[in-house]
Amino acid sequence: MNRRSFLQCLLGAAAFGLPGTVPAAEPGRRIQFVFAQVRYRGGDWDPRPRAVTPLMEELMRRTSVTAAPERRVVGLTDPELFSHPFLYMAGKYDFQPFSEEEVRNLRRFLSFGGFLLADNTLGQLGYGFDRRFRAEMQRVLPGREMGKVPLTHALLRSYYLLRRVGGRTATSSYLEGIQLGETTPVVYCHNDLAGAWERDGLGRWSHPCVPNGEEQRRDAFHLGVNLILYSMTGNYKQDLIHVPFIRRRLTQ
Repeated sequence: MNRRSFLQCLLGAAAFGLPGTVPAAEPGRRIQFVFAQVRYRGGDWDPRPRAVTPLMEELMRRTSVTAAPERRVVGLTDPELFSHPFLYMAGKYDFQPFSEEEVRNLRRFLSFGGFLLADNTLGQLGYGFDRRFRAEMQRVLPGREMGKVPLTHALLRSYYLLRRVGGRTATSSYLEGIQLGETTPVVYCHNDLAGAWERDGLGRWSHPCVPNGEEQRRDAFHLGVNLILYSMTGNYKQDLIHVPFIRRRLTQ
């Protein structure tokens, strides 16, 4: 089952009011996307608690997707895990290893079309969250290496044509990902995307983006939108019709 089939099954279930489905945004209009965040043990699973709503507002402003304004928090053993084709996992510090049940559930989720975005909000490599997350992914998908995501990948052109990776920091100029067949169900960013999305209770940006300021923040929002649409549509833009145009744009 690919990501599109995953989403179609979930939306079909929502139409029949099955448990674990998302509520309607308004009468007669179904929510198409819910930002689901993973709660784990130890470390800091929720470093940017106000980041999701600004991203959902941007998603609905720029696209036709109807999104729930608030995130849904799920554990890897929650039955509703499989009601969400998109998962977000963030952190700064080391955390407790996943249980065997959590490993099996996440492997099944990713193998059957689910998508996981990991966000290193500390912005440092080889320490804390970064080291633990890599180790857990080796348990979840043994033998699958984390690799650099090329600029020609569908997730960098699913809506915006992106040449840069935004975020609160500029730790890395590229995303990393794990490939399964023709899809990339795991994407890992080192630049604290949520730190660029987050606003405080008065609507002000919670964190400056360094070193490139608001341009870097804009890139973080564009990347967030792209990743969400990729999770909903998969590799539809791998169609060769798009390739010559994309290549011309990348060389301009």
